[in-house]
Amino acid sequence: MGGLTVSDYTTVFGALGDYRKGGVQVIDDDPKNYAFSNVFEVANQSSAYERVAVGKNFEYVIEAVRAEGTSAWYSAAHDEFALCLDGRIEVQLVKPDQSLVDAEQQGASQLEDNPDGAKMGRIVLGQGHMALLPANAAYRFHADKASAMVIQTKQGPVTVEKWSDICQTENESVDAAEELEA
Repeated sequence: MGGLTVSDYTTVFGALGDYRKGGVQVIDDDPKNYAFSNVFEVANQSSAYERVAVGKNFEYVIEAVRAEGTSAWYSAAHDEFALCLDGRIEVQLVKPDQSLVDAEQQGASQLEDNPDGAKMGRIVLGQGHMALLPANAAYRFHADKASAMVIQTKQGPVTVEKWSDICQTENESVDAAEELEA
């Protein structure tokens, strides 16, 4: 019985300073049905804490974020999740004395002031670590050096859409696929 074994594959983790752009090979379909972007590339080209949508399914989005320095405070009426892809990111959480966002609002909102309320603690994320950002809590991020994360949330006021800038064209996908095969 032939074939490839587990030892034939090597897992390589990307990082802001070291990633290889992948691609999508479209087989028997229209390339316009696909969008592909590299979260490291998007985060690398973004401003600190700019939340750029890189995936979308109805109202849900995956936002690529470059974490660097200390962010503003945010809150959402629903749970969100932050996944650290590179570096070290601290999440600070506060349980506000009063609701900071409308219960019907979709997505996260940036708060204008520091929230009043009880400190809920902090979470330190390293590569591959995920944190729950609880509904109605206030949170902010801190990273001593440029780091990358994705946030799973609903599209809202702080979600930035740059589809024409971040999505590969069919030719870019073909070029990337050919480079991977070489």
